[in-house]
Amino acid sequence: MLSLLLLAAVQTSAVDAERAFARDAQRIGQWTAFRKYADPDAVMFNPQVVWAHEFLAGRKNPPVPVRWWPAQSYVSCDGRIAVNTGPWVRDGGKTVGYFTTVWQRERRRWLWVYDAGDTLKVARPIPRRPFVRRASCAGKPTRAPLLSLTPSSKRRGKGPPDDYGVGRSADGTLAWDWKVDAKGARQFRTFLWNGGRFEQVVHDSTAASKG
Repeated sequence: MLSLLLLAAVQTSAVDAERAFARDAQRIGQWTAFRKYADPDAVMFNPQVVWAHEFLAGRKNPPVPVRWWPAQSYVSCDGRIAVNTGPWVRDGGKTVGYFTTVWQRERRRWLWVYDAGDTLKVARPIPRRPFVRRASCAGKPTRAPLLSLTPSSKRRGKGPPDDYGVGRSADGTLAWDWKVDAKGARQFRTFLWNGGRFEQVVHDSTAASKG
């Protein structure tokens, strides 16, 4: 029985992790849930990039947490990295927006490494069933068209994060990058290998902060 439970845990998807994360936000509090599921080196934006655990440390949960739902999930061939995106609502639907979260599976558990989003004027539909697309395992992935920058070696607690980031799955079939400028404008892209080339499957563009 234990081996079956462990196998089931390994096979849990990033969509399942997103749903559990969203449920816990309602059950134990929004920021408590964010801390629970965040990788030690996870980043958020406020609007500049911040280390998630430092930003969330001691932060009080809002009385009414935000609600969100995964609508699309893009997964590496090896199933260890995924990018989820979908709608969120708060204040009883008075404020709406979207989120994008990068998840990685570590020791049978999914943790998020990137979380961002923005408000929208028109709500995205709440999906009945998320669209899930897995990268092709065929062919030999070429270099994804990521930002032509060298990732920083800085780690949490050794200084602020850089204003850009890149990442890819170990098998090279899913890659992403992001960049934020001095005014808080942000870009995020995800590329998925289709067996012959990389396709851009997510592109978030967030305007600069008005503050």
